[in-house]
Amino acid sequence: MRTRLLVLILLGVGGCDRALNPEQLAKEVVNGDPEFQWVLDKHHTLAKRIETYERELALKRSTIEQNIVQMRKDLVASTTNVKARVAEVKKQLDPDRQRLELALSMATEELRVKRFQRASLGRSIAQLRKASKGGQTGWTDAERARGQGQVNEMLQDAQRIDHEIASLQAHMRLLKIKLLLIQF
Repeated sequence: MRTRLLVLILLGVGGCDRALNPEQLAKEVVNGDPEFQWVLDKHHTLAKRIETYERELALKRSTIEQNIVQMRKDLVASTTNVKARVAEVKKQLDPDRQRLELALSMATEELRVKRFQRASLGRSIAQLRKASKGGQTGWTDAERARGQGQVNEMLQDAQRIDHEIASLQAHMRLLKIKLLLIQF
């Protein structure tokens, strides 16, 4: 910056009639003021130092940019590797997950069957009660007693099926929780 300022000052003083050469200008100034040589020497030394710093910065920038590129490549490779290893580890639980899913499927089907049985039994109980209470059926006391015994037996079966349904629902809940707990 100072060199440019010096050149501009000299252009203004010396005119523009000859070609400018910084070395010639420096000689001319030193001839006119020999003590100024030390300022020029200092300027030259500092300019070289600045050049060195700028080259060091450029080298460091280049090295860092190369490292960044390499680190990005390493990150991509590591990510791919980790994803493959994670998938492999997750597969180790597949047999357990499949076993639980099969058990849940079987329990669901069994629950569907039990509910159907219970609904059918409930309809039979209602029909038998209706028939035994009706006065027009012409049932004797013995037939009514036998009908009531059948109703009582069906009610016990209904109660047993209700317990089985509740047990199946609890079992299915546990299976669903187990499946939930082994998810990734």
